[in-house]
Amino acid sequence: PTPDRVRETLFNWLQRSIAHARCLDLFAGSGALGLEALSRGASEVVFIEKYRPAARQLEQNLALLKASNSVINQDAKTYLLKESQAFDVIFLDPPFRQGLLPVMLELIIENKLINNNALIYLEHEAEANYDWQDWQLETIKETKAGQVKSYLLKQKN
Repeated sequence: PTPDRVRETLFNWLQRSIAHARCLDLFAGSGALGLEALSRGASEVVFIEKYRPAARQLEQNLALLKASNSVINQDAKTYLLKESQAFDVIFLDPPFRQGLLPVMLELIIENKLINNNALIYLEHEAEANYDWQDWQLETIKETKAGQVKSYLLKQKN
């Protein structure tokens, strides 16, 4: 899960981009990032969560908030292979040390799931190093908290 102080930093980074945005929260878990996006004016958040109990809890939380956003109980890779609509903001926080981050980025880029000027927020284990240029992405912001590196990226023009 994304720590509160990292989440606060992230939404400070996103403050000008989140209003009216169509967002994707991959590996949603509790949905904290997507729910925060909704509270800050995102027009839509699609939550992808493979673990059924977590997806069910997220659906209940959205119902309590009277938010009509989608919770899809599915593997992120399967979802990305089928999705055709692009997003303005993507939250990508896969489980660490499973090699999922490069696979997810590849699918997002190949399937053109980011709009012009879209932003991708991602987290990964601090010991890993990636060259975002491999996916034609550039770093807008970055931070490190403990054993986690966080980045805000956008597609190069």
